[in-house]
Amino acid sequence: MNFSLDPANGIPIYRQLIQQIEYAVLSGRVKPGDRLPTIRSLSVELRINPNTIAKAYNELEIRGMLVTQVGNGTFISDKKPRGEEAARNRKIRETLERFIRELEALGVSKKELAEMVREKAENKMWKPK
Repeated sequence: MNFSLDPANGIPIYRQLIQQIEYAVLSGRVKPGDRLPTIRSLSVELRINPNTIAKAYNELEIRGMLVTQVGNGTFISDKKPRGEEAARNRKIRETLERFIRELEALGVSKKELAEMVREKAENKMWKPK
């Protein structure tokens, strides 16, 4: 799993980690039983304080998304997180809203956007699950 952190965006680093792990789970990129990097190795890789990673992992464990096995590591839980569908829909809306704002800033009209989406869908570049 690759993480992309942006210290300048105003969202605390531990929250960015939480969001990215949640997104990976909701999108199916990580599956139940998949092992996450150790706190120490991720801390070295991302060059951030291990306590930041521990805080993110702990919050996700409280939510039921992760399970930690002492001596074995931290894994994606096989339990479905409560509100998974609602969280997925919320993430889709947030992503879509951000996407539309960025296109508006580029001067793309609603008609152009609709046409682009239609073309991509027809060209089978859209690969839904």
